[in-house]
Amino acid sequence: MTSQVITAARPDAASHAESTETGTLRYVARQPILDRRGRVHGYELLFRAGPDVAFYGDGNLATRTMLDNTVIFGLEKLTAGLPAFVNCTKEALTGELVKVLPPSMTVLEILETLEPTPELIAACRKLKSEGFRLALDDFVWSPEMEPLIDLADYIKVDFMLTRQAARAEMRERLNGVSVAMLAEKVETQEEYQEACAEGFTLFQGYYFCRPILLKNRKIPANRLSHIELLQMLQNETIDVQKLAELLKRDASLTYRLLRLVNSPVSAIRQEVRSIEAALVIVGEETFRRIAMLAITSELTADQPQEILLMAFARACFCEAAAGLCALERNEQYLLGMFSMLPAMLRVPMTDLVPSLALRAKIREALLGAISLESSLLRWTECHERGEWDRCDAIAQSYGLNREDLMRRYVDAVAWSETAVRFVG
Repeated sequence: MTSQVITAARPDAASHAESTETGTLRYVARQPILDRRGRVHGYELLFRAGPDVAFYGDGNLATRTMLDNTVIFGLEKLTAGLPAFVNCTKEALTGELVKVLPPSMTVLEILETLEPTPELIAACRKLKSEGFRLALDDFVWSPEMEPLIDLADYIKVDFMLTRQAARAEMRERLNGVSVAMLAEKVETQEEYQEACAEGFTLFQGYYFCRPILLKNRKIPANRLSHIELLQMLQNETIDVQKLAELLKRDASLTYRLLRLVNSPVSAIRQEVRSIEAALVIVGEETFRRIAMLAITSELTADQPQEILLMAFARACFCEAAAGLCALERNEQYLLGMFSMLPAMLRVPMTDLVPSLALRAKIREALLGAISLESSLLRWTECHERGEWDRCDAIAQSYGLNREDLMRRYVDAVAWSETAVRFVG
């Protein structure tokens, strides 16, 4: 990650998150793990060995490649300092291959397919004593698992594959065990609420991106004005004085804007005490970016911060990759950001689209149409879920280079992490 990306602007075609000296391009996605308050507790990292659709080697080789990928990318960059959950085979645990990872930042996931042999239990006990945390993945209770349960910091339960009665029995057996219960594959807020009622404290899935939508809810006037401001900021020419006056009317936006101008995101070393001063010091282009971050953070003020992070990662990726398929950068930026509007406002996309002054093809893309205009958004949505085959199918359909897409995606995530960290 270059200092330019961190301090000044969003990723572009010249910025690369990884060196070509590492050889074959590495693929990585991450899935957030949230707590009851919607804060990100950590990320499960999903890796792919190379540009092939599937990995054809054995599981141990796949795990060794995954660990190598983690070293190359760096956990700090991938998780912003939060715990990284990584899947481990028996070889990775008993052969201590996982020691290439920092113990304080790593949660080792013991796969459900591993037999709890004395050798595996001893290896896990040793790794735990050295500072690693342990998670039992896709957990199903059995007497043989008790030694690992005693060592576990997390127990992950597949919410989609287990029934409520089975989960109740599991909780009863685990009564008195000091372990964090994590519900996996929680896809809706209804499932999230059910998991909370059952005593789960951590959640993994896309429930926060699929909130309970209020079909008859009118979009608040101030939210509509925020959307209009975002569109104004993407125009090639803007009336800066008019923009400053609009921003001044919203105290929360003004606060966020000035705070961000004074943060490392803008690389300004002197204090800025007014919007006009910010415009003079940082310049119009940087001011646009900071203002967009301030406005979008206000749109997501009552939602998990991960929604803001995903909105900016999508927007930055679509903008940075637009040149690969002759699409308009600013238009693609708005497409990526507005794809998260239903999660921000809890209003269905079908109700939002008519209020957006966008080109017809972009409105259709927001509604799920398959087209060149929607290709980058669809690619990043599949990438977030680790659906590599669908990512590659989209790239192939439009003649896109998978390595170029991956580099831009990693840069976009890194920039978003840096920027969102300074949102108040």
